[in-house]
Amino acid sequence: MKKQKKSIKQETLNEAKKLLSEYLSKKKLRKTQERFAVLELIYSIKGHFDTETLLKLIKDQYPLSRATLYNTINLLLECNLIIKHQFDKSGSATYEKALKTNHNHLICSQCGTIREFGDESLRKIIQYKPLRGFQTSHYTLYIYGICSKCAKSMEKK
Repeated sequence: MKKQKKSIKQETLNEAKKLLSEYLSKKKLRKTQERFAVLELIYSIKGHFDTETLLKLIKDQYPLSRATLYNTINLLLECNLIIKHQFDKSGSATYEKALKTNHNHLICSQCGTIREFGDESLRKIIQYKPLRGFQTSHYTLYIYGICSKCAKSMEKK
C-alpha cells in the first residue's frame, strides 16, 4: 500500500513538473532549477504551508531569496499548481498543492484548527452539477464552526 501511495505522489509531482515546464515555455520564461526545487518541495509537503515555513525549508537546499520565493509562488498560482487560502480574518495566506486535491476544510472559529476531509457524495455533486458557462477543474470547500475540543471547553465554562 505504501509503495502505491509513493508512486501516486511521484506521478503527481511528475505531472506538476510537466505542467510547469509547459507553462514556462508558453510564457517564454526560464526553466530555472530554483523554480522546480520550490515545486518539488511544495509537492513533498503534506497539507498547508505558509511562505515563511517554505523559505526555511528551501534555504537548507538552495540559497533562495525571499523575492525569488514570492515570485515563484505567484507563478505557481498562475499556472494552477498551488492554491492560496485565507482561512482567518487576519488575512495571512496559506497554500497547498492543487493537483489531485478536491477536498473540504473544517475550520474552528475559536482555535483556528483546520481539518481536511473528503466526501465522495459532495465530490460527485460538485463534479456533475452543471454550472452555466463554467467548467469546474477543482474545488475546495470551507466549513466554519466550533471543533469538538473547543465545544467541550465552552461547556465546562
